[in-house]
Amino acid sequence: MISISHLLKTSSGKTMLKHFSAIIGLTMLLASPALAQGKTDTAAVGNPFITDIYTADPSAHVWKDGRLYVYPSHDIAPARGCDLMDQYHVYSTDDMVHWKDEGEILRASQVEWGRPEGGFMWAPDCAYKNGTYYFYFPHPSDTKWNDSWKIGVATSKSPAKGFVSKGYIKGLESMIDPCVFVDDDGQAYFYYGGGGTCKGGKLKDNMVEIDGEMQKMEGLEDFHEASWVHKRNGIYYLSYSDNHDVNGKHNQMRYATSTNPLGPWTYKGIYMDPTDSYTNHGSIVEFKGQWYAFYHNSSISHQDWLRSICVDKLYYNADGTIQKVVPTAAISK
Repeated sequence: MISISHLLKTSSGKTMLKHFSAIIGLTMLLASPALAQGKTDTAAVGNPFITDIYTADPSAHVWKDGRLYVYPSHDIAPARGCDLMDQYHVYSTDDMVHWKDEGEILRASQVEWGRPEGGFMWAPDCAYKNGTYYFYFPHPSDTKWNDSWKIGVATSKSPAKGFVSKGYIKGLESMIDPCVFVDDDGQAYFYYGGGGTCKGGKLKDNMVEIDGEMQKMEGLEDFHEASWVHKRNGIYYLSYSDNHDVNGKHNQMRYATSTNPLGPWTYKGIYMDPTDSYTNHGSIVEFKGQWYAFYHNSSISHQDWLRSICVDKLYYNADGTIQKVVPTAAISK
């Protein structure tokens, strides 16, 4: 028998060893029942979990059909910046392993009130009430995009197709990142923000009008953008990205809690450190008894404006605080 040490001493032996290693690796792959059947967990599959197009700002929800749906924004290649974002897709799963691209649901050219040049379809959210799905998205209405942001609304009877633009929420300031949280009693709350300000308020039953006045969310520390609200054990959690900028890394994910969906909030800390992307934007959701944190990074493109969505398990301490999420290894491209 030829020893491994002998093979390493010859160039032909190195080639043989390379082929030998490949065969062994393939044999181990086929011998694994989980991999052979395509059944493995998200950590084993790796992050990002969507690799066919660039996606960011994942908004995750579990609807009445029992599936988990993710509504991200879409970075269009080649990278030009956040102005080129457009053409929202929806992804769904019933096991956190196999993901289905449900297809495109809306693009800027279908928004009748939008800026003529299109683009700027930033971080969206979706909500369900009384048989209708409401898709909320920030989009400017004028060429001067930075001061003409509106929160558009498209509706459908399906969670991932048939959405039609229905205008925008009237009376709001020019801000971004809509989030809609529907409480256990059916009352819907709307949040948005940017540039250091987060505001929230009640939505009317029609889900397209604000009921009363929007109010500033008090008690948040270093808020930047990307507000998200979820509820666990009677406690409301408002999570968001901050203004962190150290050693070229940005956007830690922070959170605060309250016994009221509109605060005041008590700041609790950081639940995720910066990724390799200039930005981060996430959502937190429970699915089949396990909590998950969705977020994005730039591990495929290595460019800040070609991002990819990721997910990892999220855990709580006994006192209700969130343990820091440690991102799993990214796919190497």
